[in-house]
Amino acid sequence: MGTMSEVVTSRPPAFEKKASGPQAPISDKQKSCSDQQPNQNADKNDPGESLQPVENFGPYFRLIPMNGQVKELQTIIRDKNTSRSDFKFYADRLIRLVVEEGLNQLPYSDLTITTPTGCTYKGLQFVKGNCGVAIVRSGEAMEQGLRSCCRSIRLGKILVESDLDTHEAKVVYAKFPEDISQRKVLLMYPIMSSGNTVIKAVHVLQEHAVDEANIILLNLFSTPAAARTITSAFPKMHILTTEVHSVAPNHFGQKYFGTD
Repeated sequence: MGTMSEVVTSRPPAFEKKASGPQAPISDKQKSCSDQQPNQNADKNDPGESLQPVENFGPYFRLIPMNGQVKELQTIIRDKNTSRSDFKFYADRLIRLVVEEGLNQLPYSDLTITTPTGCTYKGLQFVKGNCGVAIVRSGEAMEQGLRSCCRSIRLGKILVESDLDTHEAKVVYAKFPEDISQRKVLLMYPIMSSGNTVIKAVHVLQEHAVDEANIILLNLFSTPAAARTITSAFPKMHILTTEVHSVAPNHFGQKYFGTD
């Protein structure tokens, strides 16, 4: 967070009056409160500045910052020899990273509070009116990660299945908060291979008057084909993922819920 520099001169400006008498000493409490105040000249962080845009997928398709921890989690999840208990533990860790980054994209407003020492602190608070929607079943794996960060957040569900004859994705069940059209929606789906399931789910949200720009898709792994399909269909939808790779870990849902 950058700050504006100040130029200090050895001589006060001509218009500055010198104090006519001795000034009252500053109390320790006043010094302490002053030290805790944020710099009012500091710029607010862009919530997306730490994310890595992916070439050819538009400005709203982004990867969370890659580091050794993220790569290790991806490796454990992809490893066929990983036990189910380890798989779930490390998958939850990766989910939490994506969820935290997703929350960073939500709108916030300024808030001034009083600390236990009596000082004022200028901080932030999230604007109310957010909800999560899980695409059943694998998307439900991300619900606990969201609940861990936002205990009272409203949740909805969408069940999309493939037709046995045509293999076309169709919506079987959908339940949302009644005022979902007025909310920012964190859409959760960990694995995207073709993108067809997500497209059906977003169409259902749009049928409930949810603005495409108000949807933030939280994803763990995506193929390039799925990324192209979804960003072409919904260029204004925000998408966060950890990796774009030609091979997606499609065993994720079965392994996570122990149905493999």
